[in-house]
Amino acid sequence: MSDEQGAPETQGVTAELLATVDLGPEIEGMAGRQLRMRKVTFAPGGVFGPMHDHKDRPGSVYILQGTITDHRNGVATEYGPGVGWPEDKDTMHWLENRGTTPAVEISVDIVRQE
Repeated sequence: MSDEQGAPETQGVTAELLATVDLGPEIEGMAGRQLRMRKVTFAPGGVFGPMHDHKDRPGSVYILQGTITDHRNGVATEYGPGVGWPEDKDTMHWLENRGTTPAVEISVDIVRQE
């Protein structure tokens, strides 16, 4: 599934909220935003899509187990345990687990409070 134009919808992915911090009282100008940490599990064949950006939602990802393939700029990059990547205003991508075992990442980002 390397065709970015046909990036599939999310399937086989679960997210567990681990922690949040209300940034308004912590940092001037951050009212209405929170720092969020999640554990995201991709079943074999799982996809986090479709193509999406991280404008106004910067973060970073760290892989705990398995391999996650990050599709961006026409390139598919595989990341395994102990590595990760930034997700900034220029990020436009989708993710998948091409492996036969679950892949687990820790995702930390800044989001608008709901």
